[in-house]
Amino acid sequence: MLKTPEELLLELGQAIRARRLGRGWSQEEAATRAGMGLSTWKRMEAHGPSLVENMINAAFALSCEDGLSQLFPAPAASNLDELLQRQAAAVRKPRQRAPRRKPTP
Repeated sequence: MLKTPEELLLELGQAIRARRLGRGWSQEEAATRAGMGLSTWKRMEAHGPSLVENMINAAFALSCEDGLSQLFPAPAASNLDELLQRQAAAVRKPRQRAPRRKPTP
């Protein structure tokens, strides 16, 4: 079923509230742990997170940040060559810079 952005925000707010209640925390305690004001936390539970930063902070405070990186998965490879290129890029180590030399007097 397709949902509107507003419906998804409300669902996120409800899920955040349910997770907080499951931990037995007050809104004040959850807000403190997430590093945000109480009014921001209350608004997030009622209407959904208004800022991505607030959602991320809430996820960390409630120990459910693992799924955040999966919100926007990479598109599927369109062919085997593309898949092999992605795998090779994933294992390639980043290049390191050579140390800077001190100027000679």
